[in-house]
Amino acid sequence: MIRLALLTFSAGACALIAPAALAQDAELPYWASIDAEEAYLRRGAGEQFPIDWVYTREGLPVRVVRLIQGWRYVEEPDGTMGWMYEGLLSRRRTAIVTGEGIVAMRADPADSAPLRWNLEPGVIGELGDCAEGWCELDVDGHKGWVEQSRLWGAGEP
Repeated sequence: MIRLALLTFSAGACALIAPAALAQDAELPYWASIDAEEAYLRRGAGEQFPIDWVYTREGLPVRVVRLIQGWRYVEEPDGTMGWMYEGLLSRRRTAIVTGEGIVAMRADPADSAPLRWNLEPGVIGELGDCAEGWCELDVDGHKGWVEQSRLWGAGEP
């Protein structure tokens, strides 16, 4: 009887723990974006740790490289790394224009395609499909193709 009770308790405990464990099993690294008007990057995985940076750019792409109990260790475009609460992040893919000088946003994925807009470094847009060195980017409804080499947040994390 005691053995049956222990088996029942063990099975019940596993059923409760399994969903939480699966939530921590995301394939790493992966891309995410800041999904809050204000997000804190901390030195450790918890509110008791000091804040190193306060981000006010909703949509900024980040690369998630580790996870611990509701916290994500992220890298942002300039290489800064720290811990961010998971509720401040979205799996929505965005990208930021990097490099020196402006980059062309084209109507099609080719250097010869008509120019739609010029984008400055630091512009953030929602990322679409990428193929053959080009990515679709939507910057506040302005859509076009940008060279993938000028985007941080595109490609494999």
